[in-house]
Amino acid sequence: MGLPEDAVVFCSFNNHNKVSPVEFDIWMDLLKQVDNSVLWFLAASDIVRANILKEAEARGVFADRIVFAGRCSTPDHVARLSLADIFLDTFACNAHTTASEMLWSGVPVVTKPGEQFAARVAASIVSAVGCPELIAETDEEYHALALRLATQPEELQALREKLKANIATTPLYNTEQYVRDFEALIEKAILRYDNGLKPDHLSLAEGKV
Repeated sequence: MGLPEDAVVFCSFNNHNKVSPVEFDIWMDLLKQVDNSVLWFLAASDIVRANILKEAEARGVFADRIVFAGRCSTPDHVARLSLADIFLDTFACNAHTTASEMLWSGVPVVTKPGEQFAARVAASIVSAVGCPELIAETDEEYHALALRLATQPEELQALREKLKANIATTPLYNTEQYVRDFEALIEKAILRYDNGLKPDHLSLAEGKV
């Protein structure tokens, strides 16, 4: 993959149009603070790669600190994800499927929720896999969390092991239970319709509609 063998690999595999100057500033500062670290960035076109390198250079980061990943088949893409150490989420539009894929691969997803739905998905995902400690509330907390994981290998390794253990015990990847819950909600919706009731919020909690 072109990654240095002994580097700390920060990863951004979100679509490039999700990246704003706000988080990119943080990422570049992390590269400057963490010796022997790289940013593994998903970019399929030469234009995107040139622009990313230009922006990195403007922030005092040399081109050799950015390693680009191209598009590939889904199996090959999923197979390479575990090479990352820390996934750095974007703010206005979080990682969605990508967050689930990274966590499945044992890679912590550092995220910061916003106000709108698209900016809150990753926080929901990391909570569903039992790792709410990956959620930062501010830009400063996001930076500090990523920096701590990058410079505390024991904590990072413990978190990766926790993620792998939680896959089998938390709701995120329990597809069968998700299907059963969805079916139960559909049955409640049909029952409301049969009883002449108007549409309303549905809940599986005891005593609620």
